[in-house]
Amino acid sequence: MRISDLLKKDTIILDLQAVSKADVIDELVMKLDEAGRLNNKEDYKKAILAREDQSTTGLGEGIAIPHAKTAAVRTPAIAFGRSIAGIDYEALDGQPSQLFFMIAASEGANNEHLATLSKLSTFLMDTTFRDQLLDAQSIDDVMAIIDRKEAEESDEEEEEVQSTSADDTFIIGVTGCPTGIAHTYMAADALKKEAQERGFSIKVETNGSGGVKNRLTKEDIDRADGIIVAADTKVEMDRFDGKRIVIAPVADGVRKPAQLIDRSLAGKEAVYSAQGGQKEESGESHSSGGFGKSVYKHLMNGVSNMLPFVIGGGILLAISFLFEVDALLGEDNVVTNILGFIGGDNAFALFIPVLAAFIAMSIADRPGFAPGLIAGYMAYNGDAGFLGGLLAGFLAGYMALGVKKLLSNIPQSLDGLKTILFTPVLNILFTGLIMYVLITPLASVNTGLQNWLGNLGTGNMVILGIVLGIMMAIDMGGPINKAAYTFGIAMLDAGNLGPQAAVMAAGMVPPLGIAIATTFWKHKFTKQQRESGRTNYVLGASFITEGAIPFAAADPVRVISASVIGAAIAGGLTGLFQITLPAPHGGVFTMLLVNDSTFSYMGLYALAIIIGAIVTGVLYGIMKRPID
Repeated sequence: MRISDLLKKDTIILDLQAVSKADVIDELVMKLDEAGRLNNKEDYKKAILAREDQSTTGLGEGIAIPHAKTAAVRTPAIAFGRSIAGIDYEALDGQPSQLFFMIAASEGANNEHLATLSKLSTFLMDTTFRDQLLDAQSIDDVMAIIDRKEAEESDEEEEEVQSTSADDTFIIGVTGCPTGIAHTYMAADALKKEAQERGFSIKVETNGSGGVKNRLTKEDIDRADGIIVAADTKVEMDRFDGKRIVIAPVADGVRKPAQLIDRSLAGKEAVYSAQGGQKEESGESHSSGGFGKSVYKHLMNGVSNMLPFVIGGGILLAISFLFEVDALLGEDNVVTNILGFIGGDNAFALFIPVLAAFIAMSIADRPGFAPGLIAGYMAYNGDAGFLGGLLAGFLAGYMALGVKKLLSNIPQSLDGLKTILFTPVLNILFTGLIMYVLITPLASVNTGLQNWLGNLGTGNMVILGIVLGIMMAIDMGGPINKAAYTFGIAMLDAGNLGPQAAVMAAGMVPPLGIAIATTFWKHKFTKQQRESGRTNYVLGASFITEGAIPFAAADPVRVISASVIGAAIAGGLTGLFQITLPAPHGGVFTMLLVNDSTFSYMGLYALAIIIGAIVTGVLYGIMKRPID
């Protein structure tokens, strides 16, 4: 398959009108949608923004490759946009970007499609190719330049070891990124090109959307003079046990191949130990945050896998309360009993064990899952609550790493027994014994926390609501936002329904405020921004705070400051009105569950959200500069 099969004339824009990163994304998404390549424009845009949240796709050298693989794509496609003047796309080199290739991969894209998309990424490493695209006078010129470039390249998959002489310096590498379409292959190509220029042999394994390609063998690893892992996603690391490895983000593979190769040959990197607890993702050892960042990542792995149980079970349980107060059915009725049994007695009851299991699995991989699940179940049964589940997950994960190290010197003849017998028995035994000791004090702490929250006066609840509101809006889906939401769920589990009400109200404010601003200050927004603003009415009402992210990315100071003020007001008013909400998600669709379905409190809750949204909308509308 050729690139011209995916990049067509109707998805090319030679003169982008965009003036910001958000505008670029909007314009290219619109182009793909108008060309009929998308099933759902908004879902595809959300997938693009989610990828940008992980790390910018502005790679430097004037290139940006926003990309996403999602069911929102009808047909795999590429959109090309060009800005001769350049646009600030938050590129890694801090310079404006001029060439924008937006890649749209469908959820079921086959390997041929993915390989073609990845081929474009490697072409863009060629300076001459980039210059030709900048000089192109027409859409036909662009297509001809790409066709010529493809003709120059061999269509056959080449063996990626550039020299086989045993006397050559031999480097091996592994690249990977979360999406596996662009950065993975650009990093591999940059490393190969740098090695070739120095006369080194190199083999690079790519962990892309189409699976692992050019897999490293044991012979490759044993022979290597230098090893580089440039990846932002999980790769197989145990095979490098006892080797010195350069671990770096995939972006460094694209931008700093020479530095990575120099480091790999210097012999100064730490020796990797498969039993040492170093996780199989690059970035933890070198990135800012270090241990704290890895703890956050493990926690988020637990929370993300826990959410279906919390949301599904919690809402079913909350709905059962509606029927309980129904005068016709009475308190003890079959509908209440069934929904309560499914949502409360089973689904909701599993969320603490699942939280602990996936935290442990993030730390220690599969050996951590069983002890994490069991320790989490012990926390649930022992009334240790959400905090007990958190501790159980981290305890089980690091205990599993300890057991792995303990068994590392076991005779090779017993390796089979180690995996199937020794590891699970010791992991569960040691973790279980410690949890058995900790259950009682953890339950006491959990009870104390419940009592403290239950005895908070109105003034303190207002302060708590304000703090939670600020946290929900300060980074809109980032770590602080997630911490506030996690606290709300923990309090929900503890039986205190006030904090979650404040969390949900505050989370709805930023997108609703943006929608209000784009409605009443139309002259300050582009047509695309106004269209996105209207969408935010739905996103905000659904408690999807991330709807405000594109606006925050383009105008962070004004959007975030206005959102924080409005969200803090909404959270504070929720505390003042003593609102309670048993549902962990759902936005306005859970309004009937407020304060045991009391209509007066529903009205007060709606009022708190509306006031917060209006404050945000008015502030942003006033502060926003008119478009040029």
